[in-house]
Amino acid sequence: MVSFSILLFFAVTGITLNHQGAFNADAKTTRFTGQLESSWLQPPAGREVARSEIVGALRSTHGIDAAVKDFRVEENEITITFKGPGYAADGFIDRQKGTYDITESRLGLIAVINDLHKGRDTGSAWAWVIDISAGLMVLVSLTGLTLIFFLQKRRTAGLIALAMGTAVCVAVYALWVS
Repeated sequence: MVSFSILLFFAVTGITLNHQGAFNADAKTTRFTGQLESSWLQPPAGREVARSEIVGALRSTHGIDAAVKDFRVEENEITITFKGPGYAADGFIDRQKGTYDITESRLGLIAVINDLHKGRDTGSAWAWVIDISAGLMVLVSLTGLTLIFFLQKRRTAGLIALAMGTAVCVAVYALWVS
């Protein structure tokens, strides 16, 4: 029972991942523009651009709470990417003018749970949830397999069902996937 809810979660998201085209109606793209402090973008010689101030200003102004995945400083431009489950924001900052342009994509609840299923842009805490969940599923599967050997009346039928399920998966892979 400990793993029931997480097993149900991964089963449902397995279906939503397999049929992504049917679940993308919630996607919303927004564009933001604005101005940043020029001193953050053009620091005195020997100093770096003010990354934390830039990120903080963009977060507070536009409600961005996803992790910074990329922050590149080039001669004329800074590019910044924020990523989270079902979320992406890509920003381009003109270092000379101080202007920025951000395109934010909120892909909806189904995209969030699909990204949680895959562990994409979720961080190390969620990676632990996935690992522990997988361990519990392995434990439940092995427990069920072990128990079938102690149930004499159901052993043969259980092992036949196991063999048939395995054979069907192998056949589908061999015939239609590979």
